[in-house]
Amino acid sequence: MDVSVTSAGDANTGLPEAVKATARRLLAELGAGGLSLDAVAADSGLAVKDVAAVFPHRDDLLTALVIDAYNTSGAAMEQADQAARDARASAGARLLAVTRALRAWSFANPAEFTLIYGSPVPGYHAPPETVPPASRTPEVLGGIIRSALEAGELTPPRRPLPEPSVLLPTAVEVFGGTPGAPFSDIIERGIVLWSNLIGLLVFQVFSRTHDSVRDQSAFFDRAIAVAAEGIGLVVPLGENTD
Repeated sequence: MDVSVTSAGDANTGLPEAVKATARRLLAELGAGGLSLDAVAADSGLAVKDVAAVFPHRDDLLTALVIDAYNTSGAAMEQADQAARDARASAGARLLAVTRALRAWSFANPAEFTLIYGSPVPGYHAPPETVPPASRTPEVLGGIIRSALEAGELTPPRRPLPEPSVLLPTAVEVFGGTPGAPFSDIIERGIVLWSNLIGLLVFQVFSRTHDSVRDQSAFFDRAIAVAAEGIGLVVPLGENTD
């Protein structure tokens, strides 16, 4: 791999990006648990000391990959949401657009999807700097839910969740406060929607539904519509899928 640089600015970005590119390729072959600085150096043709100069430890490299994965997947959702808003789409259509975008990213980047949503990497503990990138996905979902609430697009729940709330204050703060009745449990319901989305993607990326579903993309849309019913949001179906 040619990682030569021509300026100090290139040196600051060229080598780290080259190392991460090699690491992403090895993720698919070795899994996150098999990733090491030695493996990256051998595959890229670099000296281990050169790899260690930008990522001193394996965990530093994993953290960089985790942050990139959250940022690129979050950006895909944000771009899809902006396009839907520009088209004056309903909140339900926006939800379908952003979840489709995350699905497309997940299938295009299965190793990185596995890194952030698969089994924990033995011995690795994500540091605090991964939290803001990881928050981009729920923030997109939360923004759509807030818009639906403000536009009157939500149907009140038939069975409100019991009090008191089990949420941490940070979750309420991120959403912008607790809405009044009958939507006072909407944040908890939104977290359920988020977890349903990730679980659905795990099933699809890891081929858990292929023995029971003949149209994976259509099933994904239907599953999102069903999950959205939990927050009282109608997701339009019957549109073209990928």
